[in-house]
Amino acid sequence: MTTREETRNLETIPVGSLGIIPLKGCEFLAEAINSYLVKWRTQRESEHKDSLAFSGYQRNSYILKSKVPRFGSGEGKGMILESVRGMDLYLLVDVTNYSQTYSLGGQENHMSPDDHYQDLKRIISAVGGKARRITVIMPYLYESRQHKRTDRESLDCAIALQELVHMGVDNIITFDAHDPRVQNSIPLHGFETVQPAYQFIKNLLRAEPDLHIDSEHMMVISPDEGGMSRAIYMANVLGLDMGMFYKRRDYARVENGRNPIVAHEFLGSSVENKDMIVIDDMISSGESVLEVAAALKERGARKIFICTTFGLFTNGLDKFDRAYRKGSFNRILTTNLVYQRPELLKREWYVNCDISKYVAYLIDTLNHDTSISDLLVPNEKIRKAIIKYEKKQKKQFAEE
Repeated sequence: MTTREETRNLETIPVGSLGIIPLKGCEFLAEAINSYLVKWRTQRESEHKDSLAFSGYQRNSYILKSKVPRFGSGEGKGMILESVRGMDLYLLVDVTNYSQTYSLGGQENHMSPDDHYQDLKRIISAVGGKARRITVIMPYLYESRQHKRTDRESLDCAIALQELVHMGVDNIITFDAHDPRVQNSIPLHGFETVQPAYQFIKNLLRAEPDLHIDSEHMMVISPDEGGMSRAIYMANVLGLDMGMFYKRRDYARVENGRNPIVAHEFLGSSVENKDMIVIDDMISSGESVLEVAAALKERGARKIFICTTFGLFTNGLDKFDRAYRKGSFNRILTTNLVYQRPELLKREWYVNCDISKYVAYLIDTLNHDTSISDLLVPNEKIRKAIIKYEKKQKKQFAEE
């Protein structure tokens, strides 16, 4: 059987010897990515593997040792414990991983996104310009929710991107950026925002054996106007209708840094007796998406599947447990690109979408300086997954 990695055209000379540096809290994802790369490169036949240009191509591990020790005052410094001269470096950072701690004034302090971002800059500084190329893989884009100015406000995300490229970063890869237009702040440098649509579909089909993927039985829902583009893409690829909610806000008040939502108004055709795929970029507290799910249930929707790239669950899981028991939703699917609290993985309603193989594909392909366009637009893969699913359903039906 021919596997995908063997059919990819990766015979080109690598940009440099591959090196992966996971920042604190990203080690587990990096280990999974590394295992794929080691396996593929061990199996891959290449007539050039013994040449000087392919030096260090096949190794037992591509992860480079690094650390960010801190002084008693909480200040830190980045240290890379191996040579990076001439290497093609990929730095992995999860700015949302609050489970990581450090000592500050004798107290345990949980790392904030600012701490993770500062550590990233420390490691880039430690590279000291000796690498051939630096690519930052930052699944949750730092400060991406502060992407535009509506008052006298800071533009943190744009400043952070400019700061990274000024430090020598060549490419930035993120997933499902809150607003992709933030890349306008660095127009002359590489910026890719990746949509994990295929991973959602693949894992949903695995979890649910009785879906009918057609416009009579299923719809795609955007929970707000800002996420329309991802919902439109998924609806078009799956051949489904699309609906959306818009948030009616009270602009006279500000609570927790934002204008509170008064109601979710629905725009679209009837959802009665149809399965819903609600797709968004993140679950933060979860209030909005649960209100959307409840509103769909009131309108007669059948099963409700919530797909979000980042499951932050900032206010805990209790409200999701209650909503699940009430029948407000059937499944929540999020990726493993950000920290997942252990209790989340045990929930009956939760489906974990592993993205490590996909990220390994991206790194492997980019290291060979080959196009990743087919990885960024997975239309064909989604269609094949649906065809395979429908064939399996027909076979089971015939056997019964």
